[in-house]
Amino acid sequence: MSVRKASGPGRWQGVEIHEYKQAGSAPFREVSRQVLFSDPALAAQWRYFEVAPGGHSTLERHEHMHAVMILVGQGMCLVGDALHALAPHDLVHIPPWTWHQFRATEDSALGFLCLVNAERDRPCLPGEADLAELRKDQRIAAFIRT
Repeated sequence: MSVRKASGPGRWQGVEIHEYKQAGSAPFREVSRQVLFSDPALAAQWRYFEVAPGGHSTLERHEHMHAVMILVGQGMCLVGDALHALAPHDLVHIPPWTWHQFRATEDSALGFLCLVNAERDRPCLPGEADLAELRKDQRIAAFIRT
């Protein structure tokens, strides 16, 4: 398909909306996932995630990097040891093996495109030692959801 038309904000014709992850597999709250483009010739996958107001993605890290563009809403993200306020058209680079988590504000959904390798590793969740290290910074301790 050459063109996939938008059918509404954060929605595209012919694109299924999936749960972010299997329930119980990792801590998250109110996140959906759509695969917008995946082609072996490009070796990349373009996905759209939507975090409902007050929701959050999983605190995790991977061997692969991410390139993220915020499309709609407001929120915050943790990348490594830095917290960032997010607004439409902001770009976020997540290097390999870097802890990251996205949160929507309480009154606004956060929708973003995410570009990753089509073949990629599974996410690594933090252990108790990782959480203790992250929580040494009070700002990060207040931000993360596990």
